[in-house]
Amino acid sequence: MTTATSKPQAGPKPAGAAGTEKEKWLHAYRQMVSIRLFEEQVNEVYTRALMPGLAHLYSGEEAIAVGICQALRVDDYITSTHRGHGHCLAKGASPDRMFAELLGKEAGYCRGKGGSMHIADPATGNLGANAIVGGSVGIATGAAFTAKTLGTGRVAVCFFGEGALGQGSLYEVMNLAQLWQLPVMYVCENNQYNEYTHYQETTAGTILGRAAAFGIEAASVDGQDVRAVNEVATRLIERARSGGGPAFLQCDTYRYSGHHVGDINREYYRSKQEEHLWKTDRDPILVLTKWLTERGYADAASLDQIASEVRAIMESAVKFAIAAPYPNVDEVEKHVYA
Repeated sequence: MTTATSKPQAGPKPAGAAGTEKEKWLHAYRQMVSIRLFEEQVNEVYTRALMPGLAHLYSGEEAIAVGICQALRVDDYITSTHRGHGHCLAKGASPDRMFAELLGKEAGYCRGKGGSMHIADPATGNLGANAIVGGSVGIATGAAFTAKTLGTGRVAVCFFGEGALGQGSLYEVMNLAQLWQLPVMYVCENNQYNEYTHYQETTAGTILGRAAAFGIEAASVDGQDVRAVNEVATRLIERARSGGGPAFLQCDTYRYSGHHVGDINREYYRSKQEEHLWKTDRDPILVLTKWLTERGYADAASLDQIASEVRAIMESAVKFAIAAPYPNVDEVEKHVYA
C-alpha cells in the first residue's frame, strides 16, 4: 500500500512507446480507463469535502487526449486547460502526485500551489494547465518558436475548448504561427457547450474556417473515436515536425458532467436524453472496446482486469494524497511568480 512517505509511483508511459497494433490500442484503452476512473475519484474527493475549490472533469473526452498524446514524443510539448486532468495523464503524469496537487499537498506537481487547474509536469513536456480560457495558446506557440529556433525537432500541442474561439489572443498566435511556420498544433476540443451555452449560440461561421483564414492546415475528427483522432493527429504532427507549419484540429466531443463538479442540475441548458445518447452510443471507451473485441485483441474478462488494476492504482493514489503532508507555511512566497 502506498503511504505518504512512499516514492510516488510512475505514471503511464506515453502510448507512442507501445509496439504492435494490439499493444498500442490496449495501452490506449488502459489510458482512457485511467482518465475515467481518475475523474470518478476526483468527484468522490470533492463530494467528501476533501478538496479545496472546484474541478472540471474530462470524462467523455478521453479519446482526444489519448489519441493525440499517443502521436507525440516524450519530449514534445503540450499546454492544457482548466479541464486538463486527461491531458496530464495521457502525457505521462503520475496519478498520486496529481491527487496530491488537487488536495494542496507538498507532494503535488506544483507543491500544492496550483490545484486542479494549474498542474504542470515539465518532465513529460507538459507546460501546464491554465484556468484562463485560451490562456495557454501563447505558451504553446512560444514553445513551438523555441523548438524551431533551436532545431530540437519538438512539436507543441495546444489544447483548448470551443469557448476559446472568442479569445482574440488565439488568432494573434495562429497568425504568427503561420507566418513563421511553427511546429504547433491547435486542438479545439468542441464539447458543445461554453459553460452553460451551446456553442452554436456564440460562434458565428465555422470553426475550421477560422484556421483556413490564416492558411493553416485544418481538419475535423470524431473526438469519441481514439483511433480516428490518432490517425489525423499523427499526420498533422509529423507534418509540423518536418517543417510543414502549424495545424488546427477540431475534435467533436462531449463532457459527461457539468461545467464543473458543482454543476449538478443541468436540464435548464441540456436534456437528460442528450446526455444519455452521448454516454451510450458515443462513449469513447465503449467505441474502442467494441473494436478491440471484434478484432480479437481482447475479451470482456481481460478488459475488466485492466479496469480493476487501474481502479486499484487510483484508490491508492487518493490514499497517498490524503495522507501526504501540506507544505510548510514558510513556502508561501517560494516558487511563486508575479
